[in-house]
Amino acid sequence: MLNSTITIKMKERLNKLDSQDYDNINCWQIVESFNKAQVEWVRRQLHGINLTKEGDEGSTRRKDDLQVLLETFNLATTDKEYYYTGQLPQEYLQWKRVDVMTKKGCCEKRPMMVYLAEEGNLRELLRDKGKQPSFEWAETFATLKGGNVNIYTNGDFDVESAQLIYYRQPIKIQITGCSDPYTGVISTTEVECEFKDDIIELIIDEAISILAGDMESINQFSRGTETAERNN
Repeated sequence: MLNSTITIKMKERLNKLDSQDYDNINCWQIVESFNKAQVEWVRRQLHGINLTKEGDEGSTRRKDDLQVLLETFNLATTDKEYYYTGQLPQEYLQWKRVDVMTKKGCCEKRPMMVYLAEEGNLRELLRDKGKQPSFEWAETFATLKGGNVNIYTNGDFDVESAQLIYYRQPIKIQITGCSDPYTGVISTTEVECEFKDDIIELIIDEAISILAGDMESINQFSRGTETAERNN
């Protein structure tokens, strides 16, 4: 969907198509509210806070709607004796999995099943014979801390390579000639929404409720809030 269409739809829902009063919205407000609405909608679907209670890959629809945000990233890991650490990508939003190839000695290699664990349980996991990293059982765990993925080896094996599969932040739309609300710079390129048109319609309703709340427009706020999830 073109940004011009998104703009028309948002102004129409807010009754601002021909408005010249003090509530007339600017293009940067449309950009900011739409981009905020994208993040809110995505986080809600990933967590399952919707009418159908379907979270990340909880149904065919969730898989189909969110697959555009799935990315693969080659982690550059550093050996820290009993774990390997790699920095998360800048646009990281939520964990999916990490694929690890490990080796022990000079020639024995195997892929590893990696579970995401809680940083608070680290010491217990490393001591527990049934949960600690094991090259023999091809299982280990990882934690997230300080913007890094920590893959634990307990000194039993080495990590040869690691690939992170994750959900990234949705791409922010930009409108040519409009001041970017995040940088203050005039946008010189047109960046359109990456989602399908049916999802954009839901995000538009979400953005309308944000703008209507800012303007204290109760009717538009209620309508946008209800329709954003009713048809999801």
